[in-house]
Amino acid sequence: MGTPKPLLAYRGETFLDRLIGLFSARCSPVIVVLGAAAEQIRAGVSRPATFVVNGEYALGQTRSMQCGLRAVPAGCDSVLFTLADHPAVAAETIDAVLAASASVCVPRYQGKRGHPIRFSRGLIGEFLALPPAGAARDVVRGHALETAFLDLDDPGIVTDVDDPEAYRVLTGAV
Repeated sequence: MGTPKPLLAYRGETFLDRLIGLFSARCSPVIVVLGAAAEQIRAGVSRPATFVVNGEYALGQTRSMQCGLRAVPAGCDSVLFTLADHPAVAAETIDAVLAASASVCVPRYQGKRGHPIRFSRGLIGEFLALPPAGAARDVVRGHALETAFLDLDDPGIVTDVDDPEAYRVLTGAV
């Protein structure tokens, strides 16, 4: 991409600043897990958050999620989770996900699952117990009967910016 994805520009700010802004208006604390280019990303973010560094980021996304979950304060009753390369989610989607009463809430757009997901504090131990090769979806699948899938009209739920073409589409530069 030429620069770390969290620092890519979207709607006048970085991906990460946008997500911190959306989350901090609804949740506290906002915990950001940094891995590769941690110092560069931290220096490029203007919004306040709790930053934790995952020194084992090369072991994959599960390890980064676990690093963030270890920083969740005891008083939090649930966790709202997203990836930095999903900056286009609508504020209304976050509100709907937070309002759901299920143990796990997953938004969908046109039948496709996306982000952010919310899960109850009681599931943190299961996520922490995943092996490095494990995936968060394994825990979610294990709680299928306690999962709410919200079908919403927000393409940002599934807008994943993984390459320059996806970024051009997101920013309208196609």
